[in-house]
Amino acid sequence: MDVAEAFDRVPRQRFLPKNMRPYWRLDRPLALAHGQTNSQPSTVAAMLRLLDVREGHRVLDIGAGSGWTTALLAELVGAEGRVLGLERISALADGARAALGQDWPWAEIRVADPHELGAAREAPFDRILVSAMADELPEPLIAQLADDGVLVAPVAGVMTRVHRDGDTPAITEHGYYSFVPLITGPDDAGDTTDYL
Repeated sequence: MDVAEAFDRVPRQRFLPKNMRPYWRLDRPLALAHGQTNSQPSTVAAMLRLLDVREGHRVLDIGAGSGWTTALLAELVGAEGRVLGLERISALADGARAALGQDWPWAEIRVADPHELGAAREAPFDRILVSAMADELPEPLIAQLADDGVLVAPVAGVMTRVHRDGDTPAITEHGYYSFVPLITGPDDAGDTTDYL
């Protein structure tokens, strides 16, 4: 399945607060609770194309937010794959799980461990998508990639693709973007339940 088909099969409005649903067709970020956003569709599409998700892949979705990207990734990996979405804000994670419903049983959204970036105990992952701005390359996540794995993340304003091939990852840059900041631990925000 390609990215355009996944977009057709996963309605964005299903993952938006009721007051934002009339605007689901707009190609811009839409507000969620707690200062978070549902990302601009063209940005999400660009990230997913860079990620190059295949059927059967194991994918980690960092900053799952509303659950929309987790559902899109679930469509791309198919029933033979697995998607783990992590979200630091428990209220958003609850809403995202409700929006996912039972339609993608191979996808799961959890509240992220505030003391760990990613899910090292469940690594390696074939693909990792990061929907928040990192100040520098998130090395703990690169370490969670399988060999031949790919990570896509905005880093210091630049969309960055990391292809892990042995010990030396290939890093490419793909334009300038704006995202909410990536929270990497409890010291970044005072409350480990209600991040950002």
